[in-house]
Amino acid sequence: MKALTWHGPRDVRVDDVPDPRVESGTDAIIRVTSSGICGSDLHLYEVLGPFLDAGDVLGHEAMGVVEETGPEVSHIAPGDRVVVPFNISCGRCWMCERGLFAQCETTQVSEQGSGAALFGYTRLYGSVPGGQAEYLRVPQAHFGPVKVPEGPPDEQFVYLSDVLPTAWQAVEYADVPRGGSVVIFGLGPIGQMAARIARHRGFQPIGIDIVPERLNMAQRHGIRTIDASEHDDVADVVRELTDGRGADSVIDAVGMEAHGSPVAELGQKVASVLPESISERLMSTAGIDRLSVLYQCIDCVRRGGTISLSGVYGGMADPIPMLTLFDKGVRIAMGQAHVKRWIPDLMPLVADESDPLGVRDLTTHRMPLADAPHGYDIFQRKEDGAIKVLLEPHS
Repeated sequence: MKALTWHGPRDVRVDDVPDPRVESGTDAIIRVTSSGICGSDLHLYEVLGPFLDAGDVLGHEAMGVVEETGPEVSHIAPGDRVVVPFNISCGRCWMCERGLFAQCETTQVSEQGSGAALFGYTRLYGSVPGGQAEYLRVPQAHFGPVKVPEGPPDEQFVYLSDVLPTAWQAVEYADVPRGGSVVIFGLGPIGQMAARIARHRGFQPIGIDIVPERLNMAQRHGIRTIDASEHDDVADVVRELTDGRGADSVIDAVGMEAHGSPVAELGQKVASVLPESISERLMSTAGIDRLSVLYQCIDCVRRGGTISLSGVYGGMADPIPMLTLFDKGVRIAMGQAHVKRWIPDLMPLVADESDPLGVRDLTTHRMPLADAPHGYDIFQRKEDGAIKVLLEPHS
């Protein structure tokens, strides 16, 4: 089959790879109909290369049609249309019983000290082949895949794999008071949906970005926006909009590759081209995240407020202003999204033909799998208005 594979920093290719097969009684094989390129995939494209091997299949936002199941899989059957959560969880262990599916003890990558295995996401998370491919083997398929109705287009459901649960959890973790304000840094796919979810739930979202297309998309959905490139101090603008106190809650939907951190950016680029034995150790022990947005989150949140981190960070020794956090009494919540925990909240909204979250207005580019390298390139460089790219492996 054809699949998108990693070969080095900013070098992804569509290659012929072996067809997946059922290897366990809890496996399923899915014919992939849509697979998103995620902002987290861009970390692999450049920053987290030391944890990848040439030929690794990328992608963790897939949906499609069930082709085959193992004997222990009963809730889905061949021919069913399903969305595949990006984290692989068993639904039975101590963590899963408590809704902490991203920490599943059955699939935890203990040798790396990591939580549940993820599709298409480095040795840190199990090196499980991903879904930017014609077919996908789904481990723990007795629990993971989410059956969705026939009929509506894929983009109505595909974002249940990652974008929507991650955005919902970001808002949930932000602990916004009733009718309160919430600032969202970064209006990529997660930030867009977090802002829409916050508005849907009766909060007052304020979206911050520097990319015109992203700001315009948020404005189409009734989100107040701030163009950070037009202001010397974004926190001052936020305070002006929030009675001088700062926002009740702040969501960081940017993470380790924020603009405005030139030293950390240089460190990331150096690490990505060093020999693997050196770069992997550096990535695992050094503080190399670009923290400019996190610092702005701390500045923007009011005293006693909450910061919710949904952007991915990877540094082990990042300098955090603990004195300020303690003095302001700020609470911080973070982590990989527990996808299946939020499906009951989200499914009625995405199945609603009125599209209350505007899920049909997120995809900006649809392209065949053969064009995936181009999709990564324009998404990484924020060119051609690329906000969300969907790959269609069988188009």
